[in-house]
Amino acid sequence: MLGRVLRKIKRKLIKAAPRFELGIKDLQSSALPLGHAAENESFISNSNRISQTEQNLLFLCNGHGEDTITCRVIEALHEMNPDISLEVLPMVGDGKAFLTLVKNGWLAKIGPSTFLPSGGFSNQSFSGLVLDLKAGLLGSLWSQWILIHRAAKEGRIIVAVGDLLPLLFAWASGANYFFIGTPKSDYTWVSGPRPALSDFYHRLKGTEWDPWEYWLMRSSRCRMVAVRDKITARGLRNHGVKALSPGNPMMDGFSKRECPDDYKRYRRLILLCGSRFPEAYQNFKKLLIAIQFIQITSSIAVFVPLSSSIISKKIELILTDLGFKSTYHSAGENGISGIWKKNSLLILIGDNQFSCWAKWGEVGVANAGTATEQLVGLGIPCVSFPGKGHQFNFNFAKRQSRLLGGSVAIAKGYEDLAKQVRFLLNSDLDRKMIGLRGAKRMGPEGGSHSIALSISSHLSQGS
Repeated sequence: MLGRVLRKIKRKLIKAAPRFELGIKDLQSSALPLGHAAENESFISNSNRISQTEQNLLFLCNGHGEDTITCRVIEALHEMNPDISLEVLPMVGDGKAFLTLVKNGWLAKIGPSTFLPSGGFSNQSFSGLVLDLKAGLLGSLWSQWILIHRAAKEGRIIVAVGDLLPLLFAWASGANYFFIGTPKSDYTWVSGPRPALSDFYHRLKGTEWDPWEYWLMRSSRCRMVAVRDKITARGLRNHGVKALSPGNPMMDGFSKRECPDDYKRYRRLILLCGSRFPEAYQNFKKLLIAIQFIQITSSIAVFVPLSSSIISKKIELILTDLGFKSTYHSAGENGISGIWKKNSLLILIGDNQFSCWAKWGEVGVANAGTATEQLVGLGIPCVSFPGKGHQFNFNFAKRQSRLLGGSVAIAKGYEDLAKQVRFLLNSDLDRKMIGLRGAKRMGPEGGSHSIALSISSHLSQGS
C-alpha cells in the first residue's frame, strides 16, 4: 500500500513539475549549470547518451554534518576521476562546507540557500516545524524538487546523503541513485537499557531504519546503499537491502598536526556548542559556566572551534558578560582568532578550526551532533549538557550517548558536568578506556575513499 501511495505522489509531482517550471524564471536560471542544452538531446543515440551521462553526479544532502560527509566523498571521487561532473544541492543551510571546492572550479553548487530556524531538525520539534514553515520550508522544497527533477531528466545520477528526505527525492526523481545513510545506527537500540517504546519498535523491525525507508532502498534504481557500521548494514540486509558498511566518512579529513608546545602545559578541553542559531549561543554560555566549576590544580585551555565567523561577535559578548578579558598576544597563530582569560581558564576561539584542533583535546564538553561523534571517534570522551533547543535536547543526547557506547556522558547540571570532566582529566586509564570504546563505535578513517571507490565502480560498469 505504501508503494502505491508513493507512486501516486510521484506521478502527481512529475505531472505538475513542467507547468511550474515554465513560469519560474529564477529557478530556470539557477538550474542552468545542471547540464547540456535540451535541443541537442535528440541528436544523441541511446548508447552515446549513457556514456555522456553516467559520469554526471548530483549530490543531495540535508544537514551540516551531511554537508561535511558529502564534501569528503566528493573530494575522494574527484581525486579518483577528475573527469566526473560533480554538482551538489544542500537542502538545508547555505552549504559553506563546499565553498572551497566550488572556488576550485570542479564542483557546482546549485539551488537557493535556505535558512531554516530549526537547522533541519523540524522532524524533532513541532515548534521547529512551525518556524520552518513560516520561513518558507514548503517553497524551498518545491524549488529543490524542480531542480532535482530537471537534473534527472537530463541524465544525472543522484547521490543522496542523509535520511528519508534526500532518499525520497532521489527515488521520486526517476533517476538512478546511490544512498549514503548517515544518521541512523542500530547501536542506539541494541546496547544499554531498553525501556523505551522506540526500542521495542526497533527490535520488532530489527533495524532503526523504518519500513518506508528500506522500501526505497530496495528500488531497482538504487544502485548502492552505504551505512555507517556493520551492525546497521546487517539489519538492513535482513530486509532485502544490499547494504554496505565501507567505513565512516565522518572520521576523514582531520589534521595530523600535534598540539603546539605552548598549550601542552595546560589541561585541554574542546568545547562544541553546535552550529544552529540561537541554540549555539545558549549552549556556549551553559558549557562555559559549567567549566568554571572544575576544580583542578592545573590551568585549563579551552579550544572553541566555531562553525562560522558570524557567531564570533555574540560569543565575545557572552565572554565579556561572564568576566573574561580579551588578550591578543598570540592571536592569529594556529588558527586562533581570539584569546580570552579569566583566572586559570584560557579560552581560544577559532573559525572552522575543528579538523585542526580536535586531536589536541583530552576531554570534550559538547552539545553538538556530528562534531561530537567525530571527537569521540578520535578517542576523546565527552560530557554533554542538553538544553531545550530544537537540536540538542535530552532525547537527542540520550540517543547519542547510546550510539557511542556511553563515551558521551550526560550531565544533570553545572556542577555535575564539572565533576565528570574532572574525573576524566584525573584518571588517564578511564579516559583512554572510554575513548577506545567510542572510537570503536565510530570506526577508522578511510570511509570516504571506500564509498567513492564503490560509486566509481558502479559508474564504470554502467550500472
